[in-house]
Amino acid sequence: MKILAVSGSLRSDSYNTQLLREAARLAPAGVEIELWDGLGELPIYDQDLEDDVPESVRRLRRDWAAADAILFATPEYNGSVPGGLKNAIDWASRPKGEAAILNATVGVIGASQGQFGALWAQQDLRRILGIAGARVVGEPVPVSRVHEGLDEAAYEGLRTALETLVQAADPVATAA
Repeated sequence: MKILAVSGSLRSDSYNTQLLREAARLAPAGVEIELWDGLGELPIYDQDLEDDVPESVRRLRRDWAAADAILFATPEYNGSVPGGLKNAIDWASRPKGEAAILNATVGVIGASQGQFGALWAQQDLRRILGIAGARVVGEPVPVSRVHEGLDEAAYEGLRTALETLVQAADPVATAA
């Protein structure tokens, strides 16, 4: 099984990208987690480009559609989802009826230096993904004060998020 890991942060030392790397380390046997790094290459969504979609958008649509599941990790900017991540979802939600995100099994986690662990951003992202047609599974995993390191609760949240995502993406394989 292949889970695509998408960080909502472009920062080279992003806590959310580090969180996804940690999730990859904790992945159950038989599960490959691949970090998707195309967020910064995407143009701002523009319906006028739909007739001649840029290569970066074609790559996003191809990669996201090919994944068995997608794990999003979002920071919180001004109480919500970063614009670049929302933009990627806008591109993935089109064309209507055959979008890369349509019926995709997705999970949402997030980390911040504050005390709420990007919880507001996670709630917004879950809503955005659901409206875009994704099947959002599991509970939010708020990792607070991430700059101080991950505690056992963070690791347990990651393990639970991965187990839930794997089971939802392939319930037959996990029941065996």
